[in-house]
Amino acid sequence: MAVVTLTQDNFESTVADNPFVVVDFWAPWCGPCRTFGPVFEKVSEDHDDIVFAKVNTEDEQQVAAHFRIRSIPTLMIFRDQVIIFSQPGALPEGSFRELLAKAGELDMDKVRADIGDQQTGTA
Repeated sequence: MAVVTLTQDNFESTVADNPFVVVDFWAPWCGPCRTFGPVFEKVSEDHDDIVFAKVNTEDEQQVAAHFRIRSIPTLMIFRDQVIIFSQPGALPEGSFRELLAKAGELDMDKVRADIGDQQTGTA
């Protein structure tokens, strides 16, 4: 699947309409972003069940501000509309693949229950 470009107009619908979305927040002037870009593209080719998307933080400053992106690249993973991972820094290919495998193994019913417990103070 091709990497999707996310904007303020399609970000919410992309996350809402897909169970597994990986977002790379980047900028054209960012050296580590340019290094990670080909890794992101290569890994995306092996995962037809995952939406891989990029947000250009220069063009989409409101989206970046909404998610409090302070450092780029920042990788964010959504499963069932829940952010399960958000961390700045470029990952080597092996680490990125391992992260995706672990993200795919999560029991999202348990994750939502844990979030509910944290919100009610029972955790």
